[in-house]
Amino acid sequence: MKKIVLAYSGGLDTSYCLKKLSIDNEVHAVNINTGGYTIEESNKIKEKAIKLGAYSFTSIDAVDLFYNTIIKYLVFGNVLRNNTYPLSVSSERTIQAMEIVNYAKKNKATHIAHGSTGAGNDQVRFDTIFQILAPEIKILSPIRDLKLTREEEIDFLNQQGIKLSWEKAKYSINKGLWGTSVGGDETLTSDLKLPSKAYPGSLKNKSSKEITLTFKNGEISGINGEKYDPVTCIELISKQCNDYCIGRDIHVGDSIIGIKGRVGFQAGGPMLIIKSHHLLEKHTLTKWQQFQKDQLSNFYGMHLHEGQYLDPVLRDIESFLQSSQINVNGDVHITLHPFRFELNGICSKNDLMNREFGTYGEINNKWSADDAKGFIKIVSNQNKIHQYVNKK
Repeated sequence: MKKIVLAYSGGLDTSYCLKKLSIDNEVHAVNINTGGYTIEESNKIKEKAIKLGAYSFTSIDAVDLFYNTIIKYLVFGNVLRNNTYPLSVSSERTIQAMEIVNYAKKNKATHIAHGSTGAGNDQVRFDTIFQILAPEIKILSPIRDLKLTREEEIDFLNQQGIKLSWEKAKYSINKGLWGTSVGGDETLTSDLKLPSKAYPGSLKNKSSKEITLTFKNGEISGINGEKYDPVTCIELISKQCNDYCIGRDIHVGDSIIGIKGRVGFQAGGPMLIIKSHHLLEKHTLTKWQQFQKDQLSNFYGMHLHEGQYLDPVLRDIESFLQSSQINVNGDVHITLHPFRFELNGICSKNDLMNREFGTYGEINNKWSADDAKGFIKIVSNQNKIHQYVNKK
């Protein structure tokens, strides 16, 4: 009999794993909460785990850890995979894997199990963290090893007398603090869109609404003049955006294993926060700060997405990102509309758009016409020389 710690979400894949593995083994179902769960939903996950044969069930709250370890830097870097996806799922997996390892070591488990398939990114993210942090613990992945379809998983559970409702198995839903991902039949093709019913929630507000987000040293710190901690801000903003169905899209990208894939997502809160933060940075950072941040942030997001969070280069980049945020302070004014939002402007004591020096396209206060002409002449020198030397 093996002592197995299973990363358990309550979905079809991990439910199959729990039932299958618990037939002959001691399986400890561990749910890592990275946001998105209500108390009622958490209780249902626990009830399901016990019904499926879990030796024990543990829920670990990792929401604050998730924010402080990863989300904060995704905001600092304005990270969007392929300029589209805010890494809703891939960023969670790192925290979940590390917390599973901690629990497994503490409880002297012989094996760690997860419900990833052999055709996705999560298998790489989980296995990489497990192998680096706990090479002595063996990894089990029944869905991947047996190449199971959803229909085969449901048939097995029914044969075992598990008569749970799997109507939603048509779509694979992953809900967390940093957004909700949606996978289904439509995302397996290149031409179909996800129907509205596949996304969580429905349109509740049809009239426009003005809101203001406040940032301090790059972190979200308030809404409409009220101060909140960053996690609460994300939750409140996400709720408002969900009522407007803001942040729905489909991401197309290159997977870690070399194939292209599509995934739907609804991440209105993360999108609103990232775009608002980016606008504030345009006003408060210098040209070269923004340029260098773009290069490093893209690299950071790619490595995090591909499960390489533990590489020390990411700690180096985090130090740079943290340092760059000292002057990213102020308010961003936004209008919410059904299915979209508008960024109206910012107010900041660190705004570099300073009229004392000049007004773009109109007035130059701190330099003369002769200064401008001399500057342009020198700036043109390199290409003047190139044209002269290489003239045919």
